[in-house]
Amino acid sequence: MLQNILVPIDGSENAWKALEAARGLAEKYQGDLVVLTVPYGKSGMMLLSMDQEVIKNDRKELALIGNAILEEAQKRLKDFAGNVSYKLKAGNPAQTILDQAEAEKCDTIVIGSRGISGIKEFFLGSVSSKVAEYAKIPVFIIK
Repeated sequence: MLQNILVPIDGSENAWKALEAARGLAEKYQGDLVVLTVPYGKSGMMLLSMDQEVIKNDRKELALIGNAILEEAQKRLKDFAGNVSYKLKAGNPAQTILDQAEAEKCDTIVIGSRGISGIKEFFLGSVSSKVAEYAKIPVFIIK
């Protein structure tokens, strides 16, 4: 355990805290990191449209956002001694995180809590809660 840690990040403060926590665990146990971002549209909601041009523009915007998040992660991990891989994926965030953890043969997930509550969480759900509920490996949720 703690040899191949998946760290999903979305650019939020809690995601950066999760990255630091994962880094600490990886350094302590000589593990590797898989840093994943799954940009999911404005305000956490993928824009739905049948217009192919709108879809194409949304994908470009999400790719730009995702790449910027990964670049920031690279800066924060520049002096990390272990191996790090960076992944940009599209799709449902919780399912994509679970799929990537399996594909990368990760033994742990360290994820930041989004911090949503109340009615918004009821309708949107929490990515970290879904990941923790359905993951087959240990999940650390960082607040």
